[in-house]
Amino acid sequence: MFGKSSKINEFRLWGLLFTLFGMGLMILGTAGIVFWGQAGKIFAAIFMVIGMIAMLISVGVYFWAGMLSTSATILTCPECGRHTKMLGKTDRCMYCKTKLTLDPQQATDLDDTVSIDEVSQPQS
Repeated sequence: MFGKSSKINEFRLWGLLFTLFGMGLMILGTAGIVFWGQAGKIFAAIFMVIGMIAMLISVGVYFWAGMLSTSATILTCPECGRHTKMLGKTDRCMYCKTKLTLDPQQATDLDDTVSIDEVSQPQS
């Protein structure tokens, strides 16, 4: 993926990129009508179809990220104290980008390790 961000936010970023790419292609396609008149309609139709496919991929990515988000482990970040969602054994905090793990073998400092006992639903 791109870098220092939580996995769910990375999936959402890919969805946003596909949305912007699809919309950009559709706008570029309509510009073909402006520049070439009637001959640009074929150009516009091709780019509209490709843009719609990119938008449908975006919908699929956002749906997938939403489904992953519903089954993610919710825990409290030891650094910022906010509730964050975690996919897999290691992830990053959605807010402060701190590396988190549920596996004590991968933790660098046992005092900062987020244990399974701390995993809970957000408290009010």
